[in-house]
Amino acid sequence: MKKILFVFVFLLYTIGLHAQSYNSDRVAFTNFLVRMYMHAPFEGVRVVNDYDNAYLISVLVLDKAKYKTEAILNRVASVKAMAQASRYLNGSTISQDIIIHTTEKKDGTSDTEIIENIRENSIGYVKALEQLTNFKREDGMQVFIFIVPLSKEETNTKEQ
Repeated sequence: MKKILFVFVFLLYTIGLHAQSYNSDRVAFTNFLVRMYMHAPFEGVRVVNDYDNAYLISVLVLDKAKYKTEAILNRVASVKAMAQASRYLNGSTISQDIIIHTTEKKDGTSDTEIIENIRENSIGYVKALEQLTNFKREDGMQVFIFIVPLSKEETNTKEQ
């Protein structure tokens, strides 16, 4: 009976250690990314490697005061992060039109109005983009960090 109890306690202990390992690795990786951002703030998409994996991180900054609720803020952050990641992985097409309109006034002077239209199209979808963390900067802006693991093929393609 003591042997069975010993084996049972040993199994619970080893399973518990394994479960804590994943969480502590994730917390350490999150803290690393936050420190990296605080040292040199950036926005956009980057590929970050840890010991075994490569991750695509999407970082964006939003003004919390512009959104009525926390849910709207989180949804906007999620959609913008997916758009950034899709542009990075799938590319985009950008077109630009410039319209110059000049009008003559009665007093002999003219007004020139320049209208610039820029369009960007990107097609694609990023699966499993998850919010890793968010935090408030010193200036009150909210920083969001989203993450998705990259496969070996995506990592090799982007490095070339």
